[in-house]
Amino acid sequence: MNVYPRRELFHKKPQTSIYRVFFLIAMILGGVWLIRGVDQGEIERPFTPTATPTRSVASYSLEGDTLFAAGKLDAAIAAYRESVRVDPSNAQIWAKLARIQAYASALETTDPERLARLTDALGSIDEAVRLAPDDSTVHAIRAFVLDWNANSSLVCTAEELAVAPTCDAVLDFLTEAEQEATRALLLDNQNTLALAYFAEILVDQQKWTQAEQYILQALEREDAAQLMDVHRVYAYVLESLGDYKQAIEEYDKAIVISPNLTFLYLRAGANYRRLAFGALNEDSAKPLYDKSLEYFQRAAQINEQLGVLDPIPYLSIARTYSQTGDYFAAGLNVQKALDFEPANADTYGQLGIVFFKSRNYEGSIPALMCAVRGCEGEDSCIGRGLDGCDESNLPVVVKGLALSPNTVVYYYTYGSVLAALSRPKDNKCGEALLIFDEVQAAFPGDRDILGIVNEGRIVCAQVGATPEAGATSLPVTPEATATP
Repeated sequence: MNVYPRRELFHKKPQTSIYRVFFLIAMILGGVWLIRGVDQGEIERPFTPTATPTRSVASYSLEGDTLFAAGKLDAAIAAYRESVRVDPSNAQIWAKLARIQAYASALETTDPERLARLTDALGSIDEAVRLAPDDSTVHAIRAFVLDWNANSSLVCTAEELAVAPTCDAVLDFLTEAEQEATRALLLDNQNTLALAYFAEILVDQQKWTQAEQYILQALEREDAAQLMDVHRVYAYVLESLGDYKQAIEEYDKAIVISPNLTFLYLRAGANYRRLAFGALNEDSAKPLYDKSLEYFQRAAQINEQLGVLDPIPYLSIARTYSQTGDYFAAGLNVQKALDFEPANADTYGQLGIVFFKSRNYEGSIPALMCAVRGCEGEDSCIGRGLDGCDESNLPVVVKGLALSPNTVVYYYTYGSVLAALSRPKDNKCGEALLIFDEVQAAFPGDRDILGIVNEGRIVCAQVGATPEAGATSLPVTPEATATP
């Protein structure tokens, strides 16, 4: 009898596939590897927030270059500072930072601010030289920074300048600058920046013929046409030679390369003003003054577009109006500058000089007092030519300026006005004589200044000797001696 096996109608024998087994083993091993990687930090957990990316040195440097070209020098300096923070061993970045810091000093309005900028620039370029002692461009920029530090009004004392137009500190800076430029050219005699900066140093050493030779060599280099520095220095050389017209043309070339650097407009405008000052008559001077104002106004417009609160263009406009005798317009522009920097003592001094020239002698006293002695509270607003402080014109603390060659005009003008307006019942000579004593002690060898001081002393002596004499005439004082 044949018995057949039962058919598997309801139960099927399990069959094992080798591929299925391999797949399951791979999945198990993959899971173990994944768990181990997450635990050891080799693999990020899903949905973990992305870390903030670290910016590169090149990114910060590019931002700094862009901001410099845009005229935002403070922001450019900040970008380069971040760049050297990321890579403190990059000598080229330190050198670029130093160059911008030096140029930024040209936009400062007081000696301490200029000196601070230039001191920072010197520190930056010294670090660059330490990192790259054989880099020609680094040495060239150090020559430039040293030359700009060789400013007698910044590094010389009043006593030194009273006996000589310069001092040992200036000569030391210029000597070292020349050595740096020479070193840069020894490392690379085709370095365009080194040739240009050497020419600038030679101008400051009053070696005008050599300066012209070096800047002409720089202009022959292929990259010269694209370097703002070369055209700026060439303009400076031309200024020193009295060729103001061609100097303006070079500043215009520099402006084409860097159209948002306001100090280029300021220098071109100053050259137009110098041409106007030397014009034969008022008719020929007027269009030159108008061009001067045009450049200064363009600088003010650029700052307004960039959101830069820079008072210098308005001070330049004021100086031009003062030169044309329009003291009302000059005063308005100085007051506009004070809106930006209401605690700037030097600007109070300039406003006081404008009031003095316009024969607003009483109005000049509060402004000059803020410049010389400092002021605060309600006096700071009155010093700005206002009736008093309000919500739009808040009181500030103004620190008086130290006596120096740049500020002595504020001192002797203040003392002269106090003396001239003194009356027996309103004698201001006590303060005036103190001012005269300070000025005489600081400038014992300057005949012009001593003449003003002595005249003021005579006026005060007359007020004290003859109480019934009445008003005395104002002493004649020279105009503010600012370079056009």
